[in-house]
Amino acid sequence: MFRKFIALEWKAFIRSSALTGNVVLTVFKVLGALYFIAIFLAFGFGGFYLLLDITSDPLAVVSKYMLYYLVFDLVFRLFLQKLPVINIRPFLPLPIRRSTIVNFAIGKTLLSFFNWSHLFFLLPFTIVLIKEGYDPLNAMLWFTGILAFIYCNNFLNILLNNKDSLLAVFTALLLGFGALQYYNVFDITNYTSVFYHGLYATYYMVAIPVITLAVLWVLTYKYFYGNLHLDTGLSQKEEEARTENYSWLNRYGTLGTFLKNDIRLIRRNKRSKTTVIMSVVFLFYGLLFFTGAMEMYDNSMLQMFAAIFVTGGFLFTFGQFVPSWDSAYYPLMMSQNIQYREYISAKWWLVVIGTLASTLLASFYLYYGWDIYVMIIAGAVFNIGVNSHLVLLGGAYIKTPIDLASSKQAFGDKKAFNVKTMLISLPKMLVPMLLYVIGEKLIGEWWGSILVILAGVAGFAFRDKVFYMIEKVYKAEKYATLHSYKQKN
Repeated sequence: MFRKFIALEWKAFIRSSALTGNVVLTVFKVLGALYFIAIFLAFGFGGFYLLLDITSDPLAVVSKYMLYYLVFDLVFRLFLQKLPVINIRPFLPLPIRRSTIVNFAIGKTLLSFFNWSHLFFLLPFTIVLIKEGYDPLNAMLWFTGILAFIYCNNFLNILLNNKDSLLAVFTALLLGFGALQYYNVFDITNYTSVFYHGLYATYYMVAIPVITLAVLWVLTYKYFYGNLHLDTGLSQKEEEARTENYSWLNRYGTLGTFLKNDIRLIRRNKRSKTTVIMSVVFLFYGLLFFTGAMEMYDNSMLQMFAAIFVTGGFLFTFGQFVPSWDSAYYPLMMSQNIQYREYISAKWWLVVIGTLASTLLASFYLYYGWDIYVMIIAGAVFNIGVNSHLVLLGGAYIKTPIDLASSKQAFGDKKAFNVKTMLISLPKMLVPMLLYVIGEKLIGEWWGSILVILAGVAGFAFRDKVFYMIEKVYKAEKYATLHSYKQKN
C-alpha cells in the first residue's frame, strides 16, 4: 500500500502547476538548499578546529549552545516548514486501514529537508571528534541523541501547529527564558549543557531523547488518527451566536461591503488572526535599532529600515497576499459584476488603517527621542503612499491559495517568490533608506525624514493613476490566478 501511495504522490508532484509553471522558484529552492548544505558542511568539518583555538574541549562548547541550535531549528520550522499532507477523502471510503494512511503521512515528514539537512553538520562533526581522539562509541551516542532531538522538533512542529494551546505555552516559555537570559537573571544553558554533554559522557542518557522521540511519534499518531474522518472540522461548537453587521460601513457603498467582508475574514479565521498578531510583534522590531543595544544596528540607514517595518507589519503580512485571502471564493467573485478598482481600493484602505494604527501604537518610541518617532512617522507616510501600492501590485503575481484555517507561514509562502515579486519588493526597503541617507548626509539632520515623507506624499498624490495601472495588471493576471487557485497540490 505504501508503494501505491508513493506512486500517487509522484503523479501529484509532476502534474502540479507549481512545478511546471515556476521554474525560477525551483532553481532558487535548489540553490538555497545547496547554500545551507554548504554552511552545515563548513561548520561540521571546520567548527571543531575553530573552537579549538579558544577552548581545549570544543564538544563542551557545542553542547553548551546546542539548546539555541535546537530552539532556532524549531522556530525556523514553525514559520517556514510546509508540512506534507495527503488528500485523505478519496481513501476513507476504500478498504484501507486508517493506520496505514496516518503512518504514511507521518513518514512523509521524516523525509523533509528540515530533518536530513542537519546530517551535513552532525555527521562531519562526529567524524572529526573521532579523528581527534574522542571515544568512537560515545561520539556516536552523542550523534544519535542530537539527531533524535532534531526529529523531536519535527513532531513538535506538527503538534504546535495543530494545537493552539501548546503553541501559546511554547511561545510563553521561549519569551520568558529569553528575557531571563538577556537580563542575566537565569542562564538555562548552564544546566542544559550538562545534559547535552552527558549524551557523550554517559552510556544511558541517550535513552532520554530516543524515548522522547517515541512518545512524540505516538502522540502525533493518536492526534491524526483521532481526527481522520470525513466530517472533521465541518461542525463547530458555538456557545453564543453573534451577528456582525457593521452597518456603519453601509454609507461607503461597495467599498463598505468589501471592508465588512475583510473585517469578518480577519476576525473569524486562524491565518488572518496570525497576521494581526505578527503586525503587533513588528512594533517591537525597532528596539533592536533605536535603543543602541546592538552597535552594528546603530546607524541611520538601518534605523530607517526598522522604521518601515515598525509601521508596516500589517501592510506586509496582509497586503502581500491580496487577492490570495479571497482564494476560496475568488472564482465566485469574478463571476459577479465587481469592479477591480473598488476591490483594490477596499484592500488599500484596510492596509492604510493598519499602518495608521501601528503608527499610533509605536508612540512609545518617543521615549528614545523625537528624532526617532519622526523617522517612524516618515516610514508610515512612505508605507501609505508608496509601499501600499507596491504590495497590492506584487499580490497580482502571488497566485498561492491560502488556507484560512491554518496559521502556517504567517510571514509568507515559498510559492510566493518569483522574479516579478522580488523586483517589486526591492524598492520597499531600498528607496526610503537611500532617500534618508541622501537627505541626512547632503542637506541636513532632519532632511532624511523630510525626503522620505515627500516621497510618500508624492505616491499618495498619484494614487488614481497608480490604481489604474494596478487594475490593468489584475485584469491581465485574472485567468492565471483563477487557474492557480484550483490547484490542490
